[in-house]
Amino acid sequence: MKFIDRLSWPMIIIMGGFLAIAPYPGAPMPHSIEKIQMLFDGSLSKPIDIFDLIMHTAPIILGSIKAYRQFILKITIHS
Repeated sequence: MKFIDRLSWPMIIIMGGFLAIAPYPGAPMPHSIEKIQMLFDGSLSKPIDIFDLIMHTAPIILGSIKAYRQFILKITIHS
């Protein structure tokens, strides 16, 4: 988990922001929302859709883990 502690906050926020709202203007809704709806509907069955869901939500999950470790567990990294 030390690699998560070493990730910078700006990188996680920028990656999470771009991937969470992709595709950009012109699409009816972001991929991450569409894939989560498919997951709850039970129609998320193609491997490419599962990979897409993981790819678009990975920075958000990493940011959540980093925030938990840094603010709840009070883990600091000494470089």
